[in-house]
Amino acid sequence: MADAQCAMCRAVVESEADGKTAEGINNGIVYLMAIPYILVGGLFYFVYKKMRG
Repeated sequence: MADAQCAMCRAVVESEADGKTAEGINNGIVYLMAIPYILVGGLFYFVYKKMRG
């Protein structure tokens, strides 16, 4: 689960016993990755609507 994180994040995750920290870090990474895609998708949608109509 902690294979794709930076060295500092990985050290924190490996020192935790329960795994809630790892889940929180992974959810944060997914959230930070998703926001730009949603914004760009919305921008293209509005440009498409503007050009079509």
